[in-house]
Amino acid sequence: MKTTRVKRAFKYRFYPTDTQAAELSRTFGCVRKVYNLALAARTEAWTRQERVNYNQTSAMLTAWKKTEELVYLNDVSSVPLQQALRHLQVAFTNFFGKRAKYPRFKSRKTSRKSAEYTTSAFRFQDGKLTLAKMAEPLDIVWSRPLPEGAAPSTVTVSQDAAGRWYVSMLCEDPSVKPLPATDAAIGIDIGLDHLLTLSNGEKVSNPRHERRDRARLAKAQRQLARKAKGDGANRAKARRKVAKVYARIADRRHDHLHKLTTRLVRENQTIVIEDLTVRNMVKNGSLARSISDAAWSEFRSMLEYKAQWYGREVIAIDRWFPSSKLCSVCGTLQDKMPLSVRTWTCDCGTTHDRDVNAAKNILAVGLTASVCGAGVRPQRRTPGGQSAMKQKPLRREP
Repeated sequence: MKTTRVKRAFKYRFYPTDTQAAELSRTFGCVRKVYNLALAARTEAWTRQERVNYNQTSAMLTAWKKTEELVYLNDVSSVPLQQALRHLQVAFTNFFGKRAKYPRFKSRKTSRKSAEYTTSAFRFQDGKLTLAKMAEPLDIVWSRPLPEGAAPSTVTVSQDAAGRWYVSMLCEDPSVKPLPATDAAIGIDIGLDHLLTLSNGEKVSNPRHERRDRARLAKAQRQLARKAKGDGANRAKARRKVAKVYARIADRRHDHLHKLTTRLVRENQTIVIEDLTVRNMVKNGSLARSISDAAWSEFRSMLEYKAQWYGREVIAIDRWFPSSKLCSVCGTLQDKMPLSVRTWTCDCGTTHDRDVNAAKNILAVGLTASVCGAGVRPQRRTPGGQSAMKQKPLRREP
């Protein structure tokens, strides 16, 4: 059996010296400047119906460094600047492939502050990481060890809105191997009252991380709103306070989702979920805040890449499948099922918990689609009713 090598990013917090912080801040600014200049050049060429590739922007960077206006680009390492051009190339590739929107300019206030270094621009030796243009290694808090004998291929340094510094090291992790195969399979119904309801009857409570800190967040936002707009120190301090509350919420959410998805992947060979369009669901003004706090998209993303790491299978069924209205015992489809109905009794006499019944139906249709390669059509009460899953129209023979 061929073993796939998995590359993982190990992220650590570090505390730079004043000199290192100043150097990294300059690098962030230069990376943003080069990215925006290259984007402007490519956009202008696009209006002339011309295409500019990475090699051409790299030549432009060399020319920019020789100008009096941009001579300061020589003061930082050239590798993060080249990586910014590569990232822009990837953005355009995704745009032309219709996988993303047109690239946007980076903002000094709102865009992520980061710089990527390749092997030629850093030295990792004896557990110490030293970046180009720096005399001292970074003071990293090693919250977990790197894989034994790991050699980072790229290093990304970033600073979040709360002012915290992070370094992310990308390296191969030989400890990530497919887990022993099992017959266990689980269906998952995602919700708000309970974050997850499993087909075995287990319900995972929704921690509602944002709601727990809502009062603290509102207070920090009120203090920020009172500050005069501009680049004043008081406003920057108030903005960091808001960012720290958001960071606290996000950290707890990530920790909970990581633990939850890891458990599900380790215990089950097949995991069936619904293919929900969260970006459309958050347009509901009354539920948008709760849906965003639940982080359904992030949950699915974690589940999928961990399943790929450990040799598991994640199946996403059609979002139009009426899992809540379908009896998991006899297959009868109910006409209506308002959200206020949490338990209901089928004509066959079976009393269902709405969410558990939905999870059982999700599991059943997922396993059927996996084995047969086709969708499942539940029984309909009236002929010509809407199908449970979207089906391609059949072509009539001439």
